[in-house]
Amino acid sequence: MDLIKIIGVAFITAITSVILKSNKPELSFAVTITGIIVILLFVVESMAGTLSAFASLAKITGMENGLLKILLKIVGVGYLTEFAAGILHDFGNSSLADKVILGGKLSIVALSFPILESLLSLIEGFLKLI
Repeated sequence: MDLIKIIGVAFITAITSVILKSNKPELSFAVTITGIIVILLFVVESMAGTLSAFASLAKITGMENGLLKILLKIVGVGYLTEFAAGILHDFGNSSLADKVILGGKLSIVALSFPILESLLSLIEGFLKLI
């Protein structure tokens, strides 16, 4: 199970980082970054099945392929923003983490405009039928 691997790597990374922090802080940082990369590789591997499920769902429902890509981008931006902000909080840069969160929110708003346009045109079509 991928979640158990992710949790295992996270705990091993955290424990190793704490042990190294007092003697070799530069190695502590390197261990943390390495653990993050390994966890991201596990996540990307597990996402392949999810993406194929989304593609088949879009095909069944007839959802426009562009809208599906936008939704996946929005989810990706949200996860990456949370991930980056968490790392910055861990390294004591809370103010920088807040700016990353703000940037992520603004990116999500910008990405969502085509979805809002599609929704408004759908509502307009319904109103013309009435």
